[in-house]
Amino acid sequence: MNGRDLVRAVTDLGTARGRRAWRAALRHRRADAVGLPPRGPERARVPGALTGAEPRPGGGVLRFARSELLVRVTVGGAVFWGWDGALPTPSYALVGEGPEADPRAVLEPDTGGGWRVVSERVTVAVSRHGAVEVRTPGGAVLRRELPPRWWEPVGAVGGARWQQRSEVGPDARFFGLGGRASGPRLRDGTYRLWNTDPRGGFGPGDDPLYITMPVQLVVADAGTHLSFYDNTWDGRVLLREGEEGAGSGADRPGVSEVRMDGGPLRCWVLVGTPSRVLQGWSGLTGAAAVPPEWALGHQHARWGFGTAEEVRRIVAGYTARGLPLSALHLDIDHFDGHRVFTVDGGRFPDLPGLARELEAAGVRLVSIVDPAVKVEEDPEGVYASGRAVGPAGAFVRDARGQEVRGEVWPGECAYPDFTDPLVRRWWGGLYEERLRQGFTGFWHDMNEPVSFTPAVFPDQTLPRSARHALDGAGGDHRAAHNVYGLAMARAGYEGLVRLRPAERPFLFSRSGWAGMQRYGGTWSGDVDTGWEGLRASLALVLGMGLCGVPYSGPDVGGFGGSPEPELFLRWFQLGAYLPLFRTHAALWAGRREPWEFGPEVLEGARAALAERERLRPYFVSLAHLARRTGAPYVRPLWWGAPEDRALRDCEDAFLLGDSLLVAPVLEPGADRRAVRLPRGRWYDTATGAAYEGPGQVLLDAPRGRIPVLARAGTVLPVRGADGTATLEAWAPAAGRTGGGVIARDPGPGFEPAELERLTVRWREGQVVVEGEDGTELKVRVRGL
Repeated sequence: MNGRDLVRAVTDLGTARGRRAWRAALRHRRADAVGLPPRGPERARVPGALTGAEPRPGGGVLRFARSELLVRVTVGGAVFWGWDGALPTPSYALVGEGPEADPRAVLEPDTGGGWRVVSERVTVAVSRHGAVEVRTPGGAVLRRELPPRWWEPVGAVGGARWQQRSEVGPDARFFGLGGRASGPRLRDGTYRLWNTDPRGGFGPGDDPLYITMPVQLVVADAGTHLSFYDNTWDGRVLLREGEEGAGSGADRPGVSEVRMDGGPLRCWVLVGTPSRVLQGWSGLTGAAAVPPEWALGHQHARWGFGTAEEVRRIVAGYTARGLPLSALHLDIDHFDGHRVFTVDGGRFPDLPGLARELEAAGVRLVSIVDPAVKVEEDPEGVYASGRAVGPAGAFVRDARGQEVRGEVWPGECAYPDFTDPLVRRWWGGLYEERLRQGFTGFWHDMNEPVSFTPAVFPDQTLPRSARHALDGAGGDHRAAHNVYGLAMARAGYEGLVRLRPAERPFLFSRSGWAGMQRYGGTWSGDVDTGWEGLRASLALVLGMGLCGVPYSGPDVGGFGGSPEPELFLRWFQLGAYLPLFRTHAALWAGRREPWEFGPEVLEGARAALAERERLRPYFVSLAHLARRTGAPYVRPLWWGAPEDRALRDCEDAFLLGDSLLVAPVLEPGADRRAVRLPRGRWYDTATGAAYEGPGQVLLDAPRGRIPVLARAGTVLPVRGADGTATLEAWAPAAGRTGGGVIARDPGPGFEPAELERLTVRWREGQVVVEGEDGTELKVRVRGL
C-alpha cells in the first residue's frame, strides 16, 4: 500500500502529511545523533593461531590467540558454530533451545595441526588459523569458511562489526536470502539484509525488499547445504558464482561474503538432499502453520472497495458469473480515519452483518492490520490502551525515554514494541475486536516497520537508536528492525489462538524473518505491474519456500498499474498454482476483477479457477506435508535432482509438490513454450501426451491455459464433479510402479493430519492404486 504518488505527496512541503513527515524524519535523525555514539577509530582482529581445544558434547571449544570458537554437531546432523562466546540461544529464529548435541560426535585432532568433529552425516574441520570446513562423510568439501575478521571500536564503545568470507564449489548456485525479486537463483552482486519498503512497486532490479533473511541454500555437484547466520542486524551478502577451469586451468570457487554491522557471529549449516535440508531447517525454526482450508482458494483484495455496497457488488459479480471466491480482503479504507482496530461506520454500518451475509455465500472477510497506532486523546482508543501496558507502556521509546513518533496513514503514530512479551499479549488481545466484526483472517502490512519520510531520506523506518526490549536482552533498533514483523506476527497468531483455540488462524505478513512460517505466510508485496513483475512474482515465491516459508503468493496483476488483458490472464494462470492466490491492486490502479478484461480473459480465468478448485484437496495435502516435512508447496525443478545442472539454471517453471510441473507463460505474445523436464515420464494434463525426461520439450500454451504436466505414477487428491474429494492417478511407465504420500485435512483445528502412503502399479494390464494395507482403492486413472 504505497507508491510513487505517495512519495510525491510526502515530499511536498505544501501538504500537512508532507510537513509532518519532514518533522518526523528530522526527529529521527537527531535521535540517532544523540543515541548512537560515533564509532571513531577501529582496530581489526582475526582469530590468530590455535592454542588449545576442549572437548564438549557434540564437539568442543577451540581457543585461538585472540578468539575462541564453539563447534557443535547436533542430533539430526545440524552443525552450529559460534565465535567469541556466541551460543545458539537466545534466538528469534530457533524453536526453544534448539536440538541437543549429538553424543556420538567427538572432537579429535586433524591433519595440519587442526581439529575435526566427525558425525554420521557431516564432518566439520577447523584449521589452526580458524578456517572451518563442512564436508560430506565421503570427504567432499561443501563449504569453507575462511578465518573471520572483526573491526572493534578502539575505546570499546559499541559492538564489533564483522566479515565472514566463504568458498563453495565452482559449479555451485546460490538461492534464498529471503524475498529477492531477481531470484530464485542469485547472481553475482551484493544483497542487503535490512527489511525495506521500496517506496512503490518493485521489480527484479530492486533490493532489498520486505523480507530479508541471512539464509542461503547452496546447490552443487558435491551436495546441497543450507547456511544461516543467526544475526538480526543490518548487513550485506556479496555473492560471486565460481567457474570451472577449462582443460588444465584451475577452478575458481564460488564466494559468499557476509558483512554485518554488529551482533553475534554464529552460524548453522545443514547438509543433505534438498528435502532433508528443508526438513532439518523446519526442525530448527519451527513447523509451518497450516492455513484453514478456505485460505487455499481464490482471494480478492483492493485498496479502495470503499463501502459495504461495493463489497456486495464485487461478490455478486463473482457469484453471477460462476467464479469461485473464498475470501475478500478489506484494506485501510474500511478503518475510521485509517486507525487500526476501528471501522468506518458510515461506509460499513453493519460490518458483522455483512460478514455473516458473505460467509453464507462461502466468502470470508480478511482484515488488514497495521502496527502503527495513531497518537490521540481518545481514552477508549488503542493508543490509550497501549500506554497502560506495563510500567512504561507498549510503545517504542528513544534513548532519552521518549516515545518514538512517526508519520503513517492515520497521521502521527506510535509503534508497539513487539519484542516485549507484555506488549505481544496486549496486542494479541486486540484481535477480539476484529473477530467481533466478523473477520476470519488477517493481513499484516507496513510492518518493516514504516514511517513515511521524504525521498531525500534513505530509510523510512524508526531511528536506529530507538530502544527495544528484545525479550529481556535489551537493545536498539539495529538489532530489532529485521524481527519487528516476525514479532508482530507472533503477537497476532498467539492472540488468535487464545481467542479461538479450536480454529487454525489465518495470518500472513508483508515483513518477517527466519522462522516466520510458524505464524503463517507472506505475500510478495507491492510488485510492479508488468511482465518483469510477473517474473519476479515466481522468483519471490520460490525463494521464500527455500527459506522455509511455504505459504506465499503475489499480487496477481501487479499492485500499482493497469495490466493489459494478456498480462493479467497469464498472471492469473500462474497465481492459480501458487499457495496464496490473491488478486490485489492499489487505490489508483485499475480493477482486478476478471470480467473487467473482456470475455476472453473471463473464460481463461474461469478455467484457471475451476482447476484451482479441483486441485484444492491437493493444496490441503501439500499444506499438511509442509508442516510435517518442511517441503514447500512450490519447488524448483532441481528439487529431486540437484545434480542436474540444466535444472539448477531453470527459473521459468516449478514443481507443485511431487506430482505436477507447472510452466507459466512469462513472455508477451507466446502461444508455445519450451519446458525442461526432470527425469522420468511426464503427461501433459490437457492433451494426455507423454514425454520422457530429462530433456526439453516444446509445448502448446494457448491463451486459455498454461502447460501443466503430471509425473507418471503419481496420485493426486482432487475434488470430483460432485464436490467431494477423490483420487486421480497417472499411469506409471510399463513395468514401473509409482505412488506418493497424501494428507487429508482433519478439520479446522490443530489435530495433525494422518498421512497415507499409496502405491500405483500395473496388475493384469490395468493400473491399480493400493493403500498401505494393500487394499485396492477406487481412483480415476489417466495417462492410459
